[in-house]
Amino acid sequence: MNQMQAGILAPVPENARFISFQLADSISLETTLRAVQAHADGERAVVGIGLTVVEALGQHIPGLTAGPRIDGSLVDIPCQPIALWLWLRGPSRGELLHQERHWVDMLTPCFTRMQSIESFCYDNGRDLTGYEDGTENPEGEEAIAVASVTAPAADALVGSSYLAVQQWLHDFKTFDAMTDAEQDNTFGRHRISNEEFDEAPESAHVKRTEQEAPTPEAHVLRRSMPWSAGNRAGLVFTAFGHSLEAFEVLLTRMSGAHDGITDGLFAFTKPVNGAYVWCPGMRNGQLDLRALGL
Repeated sequence: MNQMQAGILAPVPENARFISFQLADSISLETTLRAVQAHADGERAVVGIGLTVVEALGQHIPGLTAGPRIDGSLVDIPCQPIALWLWLRGPSRGELLHQERHWVDMLTPCFTRMQSIESFCYDNGRDLTGYEDGTENPEGEEAIAVASVTAPAADALVGSSYLAVQQWLHDFKTFDAMTDAEQDNTFGRHRISNEEFDEAPESAHVKRTEQEAPTPEAHVLRRSMPWSAGNRAGLVFTAFGHSLEAFEVLLTRMSGAHDGITDGLFAFTKPVNGAYVWCPGMRNGQLDLRALGL
């Protein structure tokens, strides 16, 4: 029976790298993907496949597109398609450096590295603003139901997940200039107690992304992590689901396309890139790539 890649359900690691690749040589694509299939364990390295690869193989993954495109959005939602995505997870930055070297060597020349983002766990899973991310994350069997494709989908898709990934860049000068009350209103939660409050404005993040508000409800499994590079920093937002529909519903509400109210987060942070990928399930200890004809 197919299972999800274990790293998706595991707690967020102390350190990680999010690496994206573009397709450079389709001639060696099948051979390279066979190597990825044999090498990836789904735990230390979570693998995602982009639309570019699916189309190059002449295949179709239902519902997979290149990235977010929200009609009527009042804010900029960048889309930067990627061919292959890796979430390398580990206890130390040094170990991840060596993991990335080995992966890049294996993927060359078929894939070219586009970006590598060093990320880390901060203050027991909080964002660099000090606010907790993913307070309503599902757990256990509920997490599997939210993030995993199940029957009656095609057997080759069972156990797989769809992923929306965005890199958000924070403007800390703007955030630091806010009063404590303004910051709390931006999120709709008190930073210290982490409790939501009813009197928060409609632009508060918790109200824009209330997963029970839409019909049907829009639940995702978040595995976001802070990142930094020099004096730039923010959040790598990752949302896993059994489809991309729930994420797009939430992003539509955040962007103002739903009712003209944009998420308060846009006052100090913005996405600088974004993409969708499909994360295959595991079968007999290897990535199940039957949906790609492999």
